[in-house]
Amino acid sequence: MLKLSKGNIIRIFMWLIMVFGGAVISIYFDTIYFKNLFYNPIFHFISFLFGLLLLKLVLKAAKNTGEFLAKNGREGNIPRLQTNKLVTHGLYNCMRHPMHFGLMFFFLAIALFIGSPTFIMIIAPLEMLFMIIMIKFFEEKEAYKKFGNDYIDYKNKVPFFSVKKKCLKELLK
Repeated sequence: MLKLSKGNIIRIFMWLIMVFGGAVISIYFDTIYFKNLFYNPIFHFISFLFGLLLLKLVLKAAKNTGEFLAKNGREGNIPRLQTNKLVTHGLYNCMRHPMHFGLMFFFLAIALFIGSPTFIMIIAPLEMLFMIIMIKFFEEKEAYKKFGNDYIDYKNKVPFFSVKKKCLKELLK
């Protein structure tokens, strides 16, 4: 049976609310304010293709970082999706939150995939901003509690996110 921590259950629930809630709210507003664009098949086709491409990249980043953390960030019998070792090499030498960086674009990928102008232009960027705030004020504090001064040293050397070509290449290999 899959064992998840309470924190992971809350995170998954929040993701579901943001994705499905964002889609429902956006489609509602699209039918009122963006009728011409929302009902345009050419817009939907182009948006769908970009959404599919971005979704593929997001899933690749999540897979790569998930596998990397499973090999390098876990010791002993701990709940799935948890780590107990500070990882500072590989992807984590480029940026502190490579998985979150990739997953942050999941909302935009879904917005493009369903072709919702409101989701693309308003809701997805707000959800991405919310995710950055959650990482900054919750994930970083959890990491400090878990790893102490080692995390502070790491934090002082490695940026939150990075868009350097080398880092993105590593993330998407």
